Parts: sequence; structure tokens; C-alpha cells
Amino acid sequence: MTKRLWIAMVILAASARLLPHPWNFTPMIALGLFAGVQASKAWTSVAAVLASLVLGDAILGFDASFWYVYAAALIPVLLGRAIRERAGMGSIALAALGSSLSFFVITNFMVWLVDGIYPRTLAGLAACFVAAIPFYGNQALGDAFFTVGLFGGYAMLKRLLQPAQRPA
Repeated sequence: MTKRLWIAMVILAASARLLPHPWNFTPMIALGLFAGVQASKAWTSVAAVLASLVLGDAILGFDASFWYVYAAALIPVLLGRAIRERAGMGSIALAALGSSLSFFVITNFMVWLVDGIYPRTLAGLAACFVAAIPFYGNQALGDAFFTVGLFGGYAMLKRLLQPAQRPA
């Protein structure tokens, strides 16, 4: 992929966070997974995700949770790197689901552990996760929508731009 395409993806992902949208319906998980699979170098995929988050947060404002949100957003990059040699629909779908679930678990565990909103008890942890369930519905839908959009759109773009093969 070209630098221009990566820059465009970063800007579009950051912009999607800034435009009105349902809570947690963002392209960040899909971008990380796509970048992990498609980037030739691991640092490119990490840079794409972090740049997109920083760009959005530069306008939205940073909060104390940014460090664990950013860390959780890098899990899809790792999963994308792990499946790059066999990135078919099934492995992409499983990696997207794993990415989505890991983001949910990591960020909500850290809300419970760090933010002090919930008591640091098993009941507090359960309350934190139960309160987050409605947000996960939007996240899962967004993750699925943007994963299909990125991977499907890229496959279509490659097919359209590929020179037509002539019979010999």
C-alpha cells in the first residue's frame, strides 16, 4: 500500500471519531486489524492506529484513560500480524471478534481498576462490565461494519485497479 493510502486511512478513521456517531461505533478496531494484515512493517500498522487516535484526541481532548485505550487499540494490530499469511474471511472474522472482545475486556477492566468509579471488589468489577454491555453492542456493530468495509473495499479496489488479464 502507498503512503498516501495510509495517510488517507488515518485521516478518515480520525474523522469518523469526530463526526456524530453512536457511542463506540468507530473504525479503530478495523483499522488496527487491517493495518496489521496489510502493512509490510509492524511499525507502520502501529503508527497508523496511534496517529489516528492522537489526531482525533487532539480535537476531542485527551483524558486520563487514553493510555489504556491506546494500548487496547493495538491488540488488533497484533492479531492482524498473526493472521497475515492466512488472512481469509474466517480468520479475519475471528480476529475481528477477538479484537472487539479484547478491547471491551481491557478497557472496562481498567475503568474498574484505575478510574475509581466502581468499588475494587468482585461485585464492583461485575457492575462495571454489566454497565458497559450497552456500549458493546454499538462497538461490535461498528467493528463488524468497518472490518467488512475496509477489507472488502480494499479487495474491490485491488481488483478494479489490477490490469485485465488477456487470454494467451
